[in-house]
Amino acid sequence: MFMINVGVLGYGTVGSGVVEILKKNADLITQKSGKEINVKYVLDLREFEGDPVQSVLVHDFEIIKNDPEVNIVVETMGGLHPAYEFVKASLEAGKNVCTSNKALVEAFGPELIKIAREKNINFLFEAAVGGGIPIIRPIRDCLCQEDILEISGILNGTTNYILTEMTDKGAAFDDVLKDAQDKGYAEKDPTADVCGYDAARKIAILTSLSYGKTVKFEDVYTEGITEISAEDIVYAKKLDKKVKILGSAVKKDGGISISVMPYLLSKDHPLANIDGVYNSIMVVGNMLDDVVFTGQGAGKLPTASAVVADVVEAAKFLNENIYLEWEEEKLPLIPFEETKAQFFVRVKGNDFKASGFDVQNVPSEFEGETAFITSEITEKEFKAFKDSTEVINYIRLK
Repeated sequence: MFMINVGVLGYGTVGSGVVEILKKNADLITQKSGKEINVKYVLDLREFEGDPVQSVLVHDFEIIKNDPEVNIVVETMGGLHPAYEFVKASLEAGKNVCTSNKALVEAFGPELIKIAREKNINFLFEAAVGGGIPIIRPIRDCLCQEDILEISGILNGTTNYILTEMTDKGAAFDDVLKDAQDKGYAEKDPTADVCGYDAARKIAILTSLSYGKTVKFEDVYTEGITEISAEDIVYAKKLDKKVKILGSAVKKDGGISISVMPYLLSKDHPLANIDGVYNSIMVVGNMLDDVVFTGQGAGKLPTASAVVADVVEAAKFLNENIYLEWEEEKLPLIPFEETKAQFFVRVKGNDFKASGFDVQNVPSEFEGETAFITSEITEKEFKAFKDSTEVINYIRLK
């Protein structure tokens, strides 16, 4: 049986998970792929005395790049550099690459896909968006016949956990964030999660893959959850809704709008009851209607499992490029200020009267404020209102 040799770049959380799965499930993987997959090298700057990985550990990337027996490189280092340089060099050397690195894919995806296509090999990154949730392969293969009208997802387990705890326990954001950090769900610096940047990179990748042209992270209008308060949660419950932060791309009126921000979701929305650290992604097609993919969006073994699935696919199509449409040309987007939404709004004052748009009053739960839901208005109109009014907070409805 033909042996496939793998070089793993980085022996951290995900990299060690990849090695563990390839060893523990070796017989099953061989049975299902028809190929024997062997970890020949693991690259890391550290030593791992007492760990069996020490026998295949190397500290110089050139060893992996220059070994003609290495067929697949797995990049789990994270960050942009030197990950980009190593991945590009691996592809140029004719080696398939599988990665879980969303920052790398978002920043350099089209370039790396193009190199793989020219070399008749593959650059695969299932784990970069959904962690353990299959989403890229379904979009590429199972939904290739669909005109995708919307992708909306709970794309970050940390923020979903925080909002779930705030909803279930009535706790304040700061208290729940500290709890999430104590439990290891949130990083010491949680900015990328709570400010929505992590989700913005993921929805940029999904949108680029769905429409074949590039959306950059910087083009995604992003609001995090740092302004969501226990008081907002009280109102959400009174309205029989739940607060969720979604990454969304919507095709409407001939254009695409894209954003990451909190929403009030009706209880019957497909994403409303996805709680805790779970992630979920809804794809709406013009023929299929909506399909929902749910699972663990992060963690050592769920993410590593998705990486290994890519390794197996790369082994099956070792010298055959699996076509993936993602060109460097930028995808035209509807300017955010032109998009429309309904807003739940809290303003200071017991007798506030809105003007310029219709509102549905919401019984106030707290002294000294007025609450209401607007009619559908443009973001530009709402900004003008917000800039001229003492707004306590606002959340869009979906």
